[in-house]
Amino acid sequence: MKIGIDVRLWNETGVGRYIRNLVSNLQTIDRNNDYVLFANKNFKFQFSSIKNDKWKIVETDIHWHSVSEQLKFPQIINKENLDLVHFPYFSLPIFYNKPFVVTIHDLIIDHFSTGKASTLPYPLYLLKRIGYKTVMNNAVKNSQRIIVPLNSVKEDLMKTYRVAEDKVIVTYEGCSKLKTQNSKLQFKAQSYFLYVGNAYPHKNLDFLIKAFTEFKKEMEDDIKLVLIGNDDYFYKRLRNKIEKENLANVLLVHDVSDRELFNLYANAIAFVSASKMEGFGLPPLEAMSSSCPVLLSDIPSFKEVCRDAAFYFDFNSKNSLKEKMSLVYNLDSKEKQKYIRKGLERVEDFSWKKMAEETLKVYESCPSASSG
Repeated sequence: MKIGIDVRLWNETGVGRYIRNLVSNLQTIDRNNDYVLFANKNFKFQFSSIKNDKWKIVETDIHWHSVSEQLKFPQIINKENLDLVHFPYFSLPIFYNKPFVVTIHDLIIDHFSTGKASTLPYPLYLLKRIGYKTVMNNAVKNSQRIIVPLNSVKEDLMKTYRVAEDKVIVTYEGCSKLKTQNSKLQFKAQSYFLYVGNAYPHKNLDFLIKAFTEFKKEMEDDIKLVLIGNDDYFYKRLRNKIEKENLANVLLVHDVSDRELFNLYANAIAFVSASKMEGFGLPPLEAMSSSCPVLLSDIPSFKEVCRDAAFYFDFNSKNSLKEKMSLVYNLDSKEKQKYIRKGLERVEDFSWKKMAEETLKVYESCPSASSG
C-alpha cells in the first residue's frame, strides 16, 4: 500500500507527540508499505532523521482548522495517488472522498467549551461549534476505521455519534521515559503538589486551587501547588486571579523541558489533576514513570489508564480532594512505595512501539487494503 499520514501538527503538544512516535516506530516495523508525510514547510528540519527511501515528505502551507484545509488540502493529497490516508486528528478536509483512517483522541469539545473557541463572542463561538460538528460527522461517517486511545473514548464515541462498534479500534498510546537533567527550577523536595497540562475550563483548575488553598490553611508546613503549562490566554487569566487573591503558594511555571519535568515529578508530593474529562492523558503516566504518586479525579479515562495505581477523588467535592491530599501527604514510606511500584508496573503496559504495530494492523484491516 501507499499510505499518507497528515503530520502538520508534528510540533504541537499532545497530538504532536502521538504523531512523532507513530512515524518513528512505523519506520522500524514496516518495511513493506510506502509512506507520504504531509508536513508544514516550517517544520521541515524536524524530518532530517527520515532517510528511508520508502518515505516521502510533501511540504504544504495548509494550517489545520482553515479554509485552505478544506479546499486546497484534498488537491495536494490526491496528487500522491494514495491507497489510504491517516488523519491523526479530527481536523480533516470534508471534501476528501478517498479511503482514510482518523484518530479521535477525545470528545471533550462535544461536552465542554474548550480552547480558544471559548474566548470568542457567542456568534463566532457558535459558528466554530457548527464547523466542528460538520467536520466530526464527516470523519465519523466516511472513515474506514476510527482509532481511539481508550475504551472509555470508544464508548463515548459510540454513544455520541452512534458509531458501529467494529469500526472503532482502541490503540493505547505509549509513555516516553523521561531522563533527568540539572534544572533552573528549584523547589524543595516533597514540598509541593504538581499539575502538568493546559488551563482550559474542563481542567477544573479553579476548583483545584480552591481545594488546595483550603487544605494549605489546615497545614503547618509550607506546601505549594505548582502548575506547569504554556503561557497562553488561560494561564494569563489564571495568573491574574492568583495575584488578585494573593495566593502566594500557587506557582505558575512555563517553558519546562521534558528532562526538567522529570525532576519536578520525581520530587513532588504527588501529581494532581481535577480534570472533568480527558482523552488518553499522558501526565499521570509520566508521573508514575518518575516514581511520583498520582492523585486524580474519578473519571473513566483516568481509571482506565491508572487503575489501582492512583488515588481518586470526586471533582465536585473540595472535601474529597482535601482528604486525599492529606492522605497522600501523610503516607508512610512503606505505603508510598507500594503505590510507586504499582505505578511503575502499570507504565510498562504502555508502549509507543505497540501502538504503532496496532495502528499498522488497522491500516491493513481497511476495506481499501484488501481490495488493493
